Amino acid sequence: MPLPPALRRLTPDRLRDDPRLRALAVGAGLIPPRTMHSDAERELLVSLARDARRVVEIGVYEGSSAAALARAMGPGQELHLIDPFGHHPTALPSGWGATERATRRVVARAARPEGPRVVWHVAFSHDVAPGWTAPVDLLFVDGDHAEAAVRRDWDDWHGFVAPGGHVLFHDARDGRPRGRGLPGPTAVVDRLFRGPDGPPAGWRVVAEVDRTVAVRRG
Repeated sequence: MPLPPALRRLTPDRLRDDPRLRALAVGAGLIPPRTMHSDAERELLVSLARDARRVVEIGVYEGSSAAALARAMGPGQELHLIDPFGHHPTALPSGWGATERATRRVVARAARPEGPRVVWHVAFSHDVAPGWTAPVDLLFVDGDHAEAAVRRDWDDWHGFVAPGGHVLFHDARDGRPRGRGLPGPTAVVDRLFRGPDGPPAGWRVVAEVDRTVAVRRG
C-alpha cells in the first residue's frame, strides 16, 4: 500500500532523493515513481500511443511515463523501453538515479494481461539503434539531455519513424511562451524545426505542450 502523501512530504530531501532508498520504495510500491511530465504532456503522449503499433521511449528513469504508456496501449502493440539505468550527469539532476529492477516492477504493475508487449533494452539508445530494423509509430526522446546526445537520438532514430508517425521531444521548450525545458533539447528542436531553412523535409511541428514538442512525419 502506498505511503500517504502527507507522510511522504515529511521525508527530508536527502532521503527522498537517495537512489537506493527510492529504488526500494518505488519497487515495493510504497511511493509512486517520480513524475517527469505534466498532466497535459501525459495526455498528449498517451493519445498518440493508443493507435501506435510500436512505441519507443528513450529514457525511462523510474517509469512514470512508461507506466502511462503501458496503461494506454493494448494487445498487438509493442512498447520498447530504452535506458542504461544508473546516474548519468546530463540525463538527470545531480544525485538522481534509478535501478532497472525497481522500474521494471513499476511498469509490470501498470501493464495488464490485455496490455502491450513490453520489450526492455537496458543500454544506451545509440547502442540499440544500429541493430534496429522495425518501423516506429511513436518515438519519445527523453534520455540524455545534452545537446549532442539529443541530436544523436534524432539522427539515429528518426529514419525508423513510419509515415504518419510522431517524435516527441521532452524538455524542449526553454524560453518559449508558457513553456519550460532545458538548453540541450530546446537547441536541437530550434535548430531543426525553427531555423531559417524550415523543418526537415516531410516533417512538421504538430503540438507543443508545457515542455514537450511533438513533430509528425508526413
